[in-house]
Amino acid sequence: MKFATKAIHAGVHPDPATGAIMTPIYQTSTYVQSSPGKNMGFEYSRTHNPTRTQLQDALAALDDGRHGLAFASGMAAIDCVMKLLKPGDELISTDDLYGGSYRLFTKVYEPLGIVCHFVPMRDLAAVREKISPRTKLIWVETPTNPLLNVIDIAGVAAIAKEAGALLAVDNTFSTPYLQLPLALGADISVYSLTKYMAGHSDTVMGALVFNSDELLERLSFYQNACGGTPGPQDCFLVLRGLKTLHLRMQRHCENGRAVAEYLRQHPKVEHVYWPGFETHPNHAVAARQMRDFGGMISFVLKGDKKEDAIAVLEKFKLFTLAESLGGVESLSGHPATMTHASIPPEQRRKAGLSDSLIRLSVGIEDAEDLIEDLAQAIG
Repeated sequence: MKFATKAIHAGVHPDPATGAIMTPIYQTSTYVQSSPGKNMGFEYSRTHNPTRTQLQDALAALDDGRHGLAFASGMAAIDCVMKLLKPGDELISTDDLYGGSYRLFTKVYEPLGIVCHFVPMRDLAAVREKISPRTKLIWVETPTNPLLNVIDIAGVAAIAKEAGALLAVDNTFSTPYLQLPLALGADISVYSLTKYMAGHSDTVMGALVFNSDELLERLSFYQNACGGTPGPQDCFLVLRGLKTLHLRMQRHCENGRAVAEYLRQHPKVEHVYWPGFETHPNHAVAARQMRDFGGMISFVLKGDKKEDAIAVLEKFKLFTLAESLGGVESLSGHPATMTHASIPPEQRRKAGLSDSLIRLSVGIEDAEDLIEDLAQAIG
């Protein structure tokens, strides 16, 4: 099936009890057993729930993977992957990743003996330099949050395979509509379903998609044992969101292009970060591994002053100032004080994340209205 057809049909089926075309919300904690250990495939909803099972199957199908696991948040999904490591193991990650991931790696797992290296991954040589016999996991975001750096997934996959390390790709910004990490050699696709996949800013969830049966055994054990599982209502909301993922992502991309082009020619804007520009670092890689270039954009005003950026953020009317991204509504943010505040200032500046950087999540409103909002806010 083509992607649009998969978004509607793959991984889901009518309810066998009633024929309901939409997956029911199985709002139950436990299930009747005919005899001890004899059940209908479900015994306790932390372990399995029919609504969650269909969501996990749908996620796997969209990513061209065999297995999907859903979690109560994107961070719970990332945490589950990190449990594959043991003290002394080494992780290599991009140096401008999401602040929550950085916080988890450095504040939770480094004290437990995991060694973390953060490198500019758009240069594959920087990844190779950190490879050692202890390298067990390589963590990629592409495009990165918030500088939109593009990382060659197939290139990193070759390095990971040679090193005998797992490759996990946080595909939240792209979704399977724009990019298929597993097809490019990744072992695990990682998602904050909160963002584009659910798409309506009404639920918090995460997911992992992969092919390995061995990983299924290990990761599903941690999913159940540690309990970071979502409720059926949230699973239902994401299932509903997936059915329009292709339509929403097309509009996000169209509006993203219009906004990026407007910002690039604005006399008060110093620099625009958007992988669709031919001048963007690794644009050729993005064009090769992505269907389109997405609706995430970051920019810096001329003068690079934090107070100027905050003044713009306070004037926005449609680009609502809020955490998160990927909803149907346009959002704006100040990474240095919001999503990336947990990263030390010197680390942010080293990665190129200015204190005056503004991040936009371009929604699916009318592009002309969005550009008018930018015009009145920037002046």
